[in-house]
Amino acid sequence: MTKMTYRDALRSALRQALRSDPRVFVMGEDVGRYGGSFKVTYGLLEEFGPERVRDTPLSESTFLGAGIGAAIGGMRPIVEIMTVNFSLLALDQIVNNAATLRHMSGGQLSVPLVVRMATGGGRQLAAQHSHSLEGWFAHIPGIKIVTPAVPADARGLLLAALGDPDPVFVFEHATLYPMEGEVDEEAGPARIGEALVRRSGDAVTLITYGGSLGKTLQAADQLAVDGIEAEVIDLRSLRPLDIATVLASVAKTHRAVIVDEGWRMVSLAAEVSAQIMEGGFYSLDAPVARVCSTEVPMPYAKHMEDAALPQAATIRETVTEMLRAHG
Repeated sequence: MTKMTYRDALRSALRQALRSDPRVFVMGEDVGRYGGSFKVTYGLLEEFGPERVRDTPLSESTFLGAGIGAAIGGMRPIVEIMTVNFSLLALDQIVNNAATLRHMSGGQLSVPLVVRMATGGGRQLAAQHSHSLEGWFAHIPGIKIVTPAVPADARGLLLAALGDPDPVFVFEHATLYPMEGEVDEEAGPARIGEALVRRSGDAVTLITYGGSLGKTLQAADQLAVDGIEAEVIDLRSLRPLDIATVLASVAKTHRAVIVDEGWRMVSLAAEVSAQIMEGGFYSLDAPVARVCSTEVPMPYAKHMEDAALPQAATIRETVTEMLRAHG
């Protein structure tokens, strides 16, 4: 086991893929000489050269479309979109091409494409650069969505994405890049579509993913001081969604709170809540609760941004109120 940052774990997976498969190449804005906006691809240009690590123009639709074409042609492209808001410029390529070509061709075409992008708020980048849109993408059949929350998963889920025959989108919460954790560089790919219980408990199930995992675990530790043992589930993958692990936990705790940095309205949290109601209604002793971002464009001012995002204190208060009202 090696201690490394989240960004270094991603780079480890990229380096392994580039070394082991000549079909793999990386493309995106500033991924080469600059080393990536978040320094994930730092040093790869010098090691693998400009044919394998390609800087692109500022045109997301164009270079993501080029990635789709390369994947159809037998390559294994890894496309980096700087931040999730820029992916909106490539939605036509994502929804109408990447997600559909296998189905529209009757299985004749495969699109083994990996798309990486930074997501999430908490960095004072205001309304245009603080989106959490992974729930939007999870709505689309034909693509897979992974949301690594720790360095080991950053490496393992990226390796899994690189081995998948269909498009996989990797959402990396931007506040996690400097996070350190233990990573086994000898380990193989993680399993896409498998949630993990990060903390065991019997009083309430806290369900989350990505950048909200740390806050949720912090809230669980605070609740434990009050004698409330919360179980924390890290979804890790939003499509496919491992609802079986969620329902098994709810059957034990009889309560559920979903923590999702996306907006509450028509959110990933709403989907998980609906599936709990459909598959675990008779296990519940209280209505499912959701802790989501406030329904506003993300503020710039730090105190307002903090107020708009889910926080450990908000999660703790939600659980406490649930137990008070339905204990």
